[in-house]
Amino acid sequence: MNQHTQDTSAPAESPLRGARADKLFAARLYVCTDARRAQGDLEEFLHAAYAGGASIVQLRDKGIDADEEIAALRLLGRVAAEYDALFAVNDRADVAALVGADVFHVGQHDLTPAQARQLLGPDVLIGRSTHDLGQARTALADPDVDYFCTGPVWETPTKPGRPATGLGFVRAVAELTGARLDADPEAAPVPWFAIGGIDEQRLPEVLAAGARGAVVVRAVTEAPDPRAAAGQLRSLLPA
Repeated sequence: MNQHTQDTSAPAESPLRGARADKLFAARLYVCTDARRAQGDLEEFLHAAYAGGASIVQLRDKGIDADEEIAALRLLGRVAAEYDALFAVNDRADVAALVGADVFHVGQHDLTPAQARQLLGPDVLIGRSTHDLGQARTALADPDVDYFCTGPVWETPTKPGRPATGLGFVRAVAELTGARLDADPEAAPVPWFAIGGIDEQRLPEVLAAGARGAVVVRAVTEAPDPRAAAGQLRSLLPA
């Protein structure tokens, strides 16, 4: 069994799942982007993000039609494979299945992780958004959750109406995950990422609060040089 499988009740291990889990465990920089229809440079941007140090790129574009989303995700999958990295689908399990996604991410009001697992099978990694400590605790204990995100740490236009959780939430999750490992040293760590308004200036605060990985959007998508921006963020994150 791969060392990063959460517990014996988790989905059965396979070589594909094991390889994806190893990449997830090593991931530190997670980039979310829209399909960049305004810029018309999705392929160029994806190469820049991965070359700069992103381990996971998620396509999150609420305004896109299904056929455009599938085409964009197939492109994302091809570029991710060139860098031996992961690519993620947001919300749409049907689309995730069609494009052979490595990762599927759900919010609190989307499919449950168990429902997503039923549709997608054991090999797709499933992530969950969490906005308070109770949700983080539930995600940490869920055998169908392979990683979770905590935030938004700062208010962000990519999550309109969602209040900031603050750095205190990051500290609380770091304590929660640390206590779990202290209580059971044999338990495999569950990766988690801070998200929400994180950029080069704020990332050191997030790391000081206990996070080891971060999800970023505008810090890379709006950068004049996305590769350089991703590279600078990755240089600040732990190995």
